[in-house]
Amino acid sequence: MALHFLVESSSDAAVGDLVSLTGAEAKHAAVVRRLRVGEAITIGDGAGVWLSGVAEAVSPSQVDVRISERTAQPAPVPRIVLVQALAKGDRDELAVQAACELGVDEIVPWQASRSISRWEGSKAVKGRERWASIVREAAKQAHRAWVPQVAAPVSTAQLATRAASQRLLLLDPTAETRLSEVAPDGRDLVLVVGPEGGITPEELARLTDAGAERVLLGDTVLRTSTAGPAAIAVLSVALGRW
Repeated sequence: MALHFLVESSSDAAVGDLVSLTGAEAKHAAVVRRLRVGEAITIGDGAGVWLSGVAEAVSPSQVDVRISERTAQPAPVPRIVLVQALAKGDRDELAVQAACELGVDEIVPWQASRSISRWEGSKAVKGRERWASIVREAAKQAHRAWVPQVAAPVSTAQLATRAASQRLLLLDPTAETRLSEVAPDGRDLVLVVGPEGGITPEELARLTDAGAERVLLGDTVLRTSTAGPAAIAVLSVALGRW
């Protein structure tokens, strides 16, 4: 499979055009991935545009690619959204990386009651940027035409408002309905994953009162780093993506 890279200026590129990778992407292609002249690669803009071409010039500062094919992939509908509670260490980052590789369409950081990690002030900005960087790299590795957006952190109250237009599915080991039994109804599917200590009874009550559904992923209790990705795999089958 050809190497894949992301640029922000490929939306108007046509067959026969020369598209250049610069900055970090060029250095990664030339130094890390050891791209060579004549090698086939693909380029995306993260918003559906998919370009195929051949490298004509390669250096750590710029890689020129002659485009041989252009396609545009529509955004998935309905979308799968992961609301990931902030977690200690790198557990939330592991969840974000795997979720992107498995096909999530949006990621929402959640400041849950039991989240040990706290995003406040400048830390919230840096945390979101960190997650966006992880998502971008995971999307390249997975050859995704659409790069998931990382939303601003939300509170439980803000999360409850999503239930009015989206289908909130709370991963709860005490729920009676299995996630595999959920039939998509056309609305976006929003998976809510709690932190290490789980979702509090108060949060469960507030979200279910707003219209969220409690669902069981399986008979075992998964870590916060694996629950979201596992649930995304289940929904991908239900939506016919896999």
